[in-house]
Amino acid sequence: MSKFVVWPNELDSRLPRKYGRIIPKTVAVRAPSLREIEDASEVLGFRIIEKDPTKLNPRLAGIEEEYRTLGRLVIESQYGKSKSLRMIAEKIRELRKRTEVRKSKRKKR
Repeated sequence: MSKFVVWPNELDSRLPRKYGRIIPKTVAVRAPSLREIEDASEVLGFRIIEKDPTKLNPRLAGIEEEYRTLGRLVIESQYGKSKSLRMIAEKIRELRKRTEVRKSKRKKR
């Protein structure tokens, strides 16, 4: 099992790789929150070792405020960091679709 740090900007499709996005834009999600990353990690069975919602990735110090996402998770996974981030992004996308479906059903009533 490997441990690694997950920053929200590593999954953010709005940011270029220069600012820390690790996975391809086609897989990345728009503005992931720390809570979404945490939920997706738990669903996938990854162990969350540490959570710090106040940290800012140093790579984001020079960009506009709207693109900065605070937070950091230390995760333990049986997969490498790249594969784990892809899995987390896909799970976030799936969880967002579920909540959209629930919201649309409520509006129809």
